[in-house]
Amino acid sequence: MKEESVDFLVIGSGVAGLRAAIELAHHGTVLIATKDVPTESSTEYAQGGIAVAMSDEDEVGIHLEDTLRAGDGLCRESAVKVLVEEGPWRISELISWGAEFDREGTKLAFTREAAHSKNRILHAHGDSTGKELERVLIAKVRTYQSVKKYPFAFTVDLMVNEGECFGASMVKDGEVIHLSAKATILATGGAGQIYERTTNPAVATGDGMAIAFRAGAVLEDMEFVQFHPTSLYMPGAPHFLLSEAMRGEGALLKNIHGEPFMKNYHPSAELAPRDVVSRAIISEMVRTKSAHVYLDLTHLDKEFVKRRFPRINLTCRMYNIDITENLIPVSPAAHYIMGGIRTDLNGATNIKGLYAAGEVACTGVHGANRLASNSLLEGLVFGARAGIAASQHGSEGRMHGTPKAQGLHHAPSTLSRFSSSYLDGMRTSLRRLMWERVGIIRCAESLSIAEDSLSQWEPEVNEISVTREEQELRNMLMVSRLITEAALERKGSVGAHFRSDFPLRGDDGNRHILWEKGRMLKE
Repeated sequence: MKEESVDFLVIGSGVAGLRAAIELAHHGTVLIATKDVPTESSTEYAQGGIAVAMSDEDEVGIHLEDTLRAGDGLCRESAVKVLVEEGPWRISELISWGAEFDREGTKLAFTREAAHSKNRILHAHGDSTGKELERVLIAKVRTYQSVKKYPFAFTVDLMVNEGECFGASMVKDGEVIHLSAKATILATGGAGQIYERTTNPAVATGDGMAIAFRAGAVLEDMEFVQFHPTSLYMPGAPHFLLSEAMRGEGALLKNIHGEPFMKNYHPSAELAPRDVVSRAIISEMVRTKSAHVYLDLTHLDKEFVKRRFPRINLTCRMYNIDITENLIPVSPAAHYIMGGIRTDLNGATNIKGLYAAGEVACTGVHGANRLASNSLLEGLVFGARAGIAASQHGSEGRMHGTPKAQGLHHAPSTLSRFSSSYLDGMRTSLRRLMWERVGIIRCAESLSIAEDSLSQWEPEVNEISVTREEQELRNMLMVSRLITEAALERKGSVGAHFRSDFPLRGDDGNRHILWEKGRMLKE
């Protein structure tokens, strides 16, 4: 077993982790650890854009109101204020670092997405906004000699002693490494891979949420999972996200008979909130006995569509779909988790020295349902805040601790206890179970079936192991259980959480559900 030390440890390299590292670089040595290549994150795949009140017609107060409305009463207003007020500053900062957002002449070009009352979505290269943010942030990180990257290092558990985090235990090149740090920031992204259909990359297995929970961190509102209404539905094709900006630009949803249907479900039609659109699509699929619906852009100007959505156009072309001529088969897919590790406005968790930012965190910005394109902005704003807070914690002169990692009390075997086929089978069964029983529409019966299965599966893979496949499955099972049991506990329908047996808001509608050390609490 190897021991290393650094001033600051950042786990994850999406927008939140990179922005935190930039802030920390001025205060000591920084290590950015990733379980895969540094560019593999949800940021890389973010198409639609980044929401910010910077256009002539917009105001931060209107952005605030739209975010609170989408959050269905469960946003923390103080966190939303931070997001919308600091957002323009962080975007201007990005532009000064070389970010190239699309423009109309000399002015920034803004578009609209569902549940926004103003055009406030900035985009880059049409539909590659996340990729552009990542490019700029990585280039900025490279200017600091104090920051180094640690790819293909899987974080097994945090090292916690007497309520304070002193780093993490990792596995790199088959070797267990205890990496101590004055402050640790989790920016590991979401957990979409627990679902059979997801827009998330393969790395999104809920690792940060699981290791934080095992270490004693409080998790909040895990039942709120957002399903994106439109992902590509083609046999053998990935569940490629078809940006909400397409509907913002005028694309229509049609059933398999070619009939528009959204007006039957919501007055805002295609621009209704994501949870409404996803449920409408599912209802229409059931009504027409089909596995998908269609997204139609054929009535829009062809050259505009190609220019506005070049990446989507290229991907669909690979599957013989011309988005200017053909209807695109789509269906919903798991996209974003609003819940996560509970933090304050500076990214601090209930464990001293441990911070979280981005999708892994629950800042209170998104409430029960994230407003479209607020996630990249949250990563920027709260990534920077977490970096500032962690640097201040590190400057207090704490010595590196040498506690053992939570749950990792000995050097585990590097050999898997399970065959690859067994792990693949378990993973497939888990993802199917979550999609069918803890998906877009839930009820006590479906959730109880999921709970029973998870309680049987979890002990099988809960022993310590250092193989990535086993660790990911271990984390996926834990996060799945937390989501399922929170969904059972919330007997009502709020935001993205919809129960067919409790379609009204109910008594739990204005409460937060918290998890801590195996205990469920309500606030």
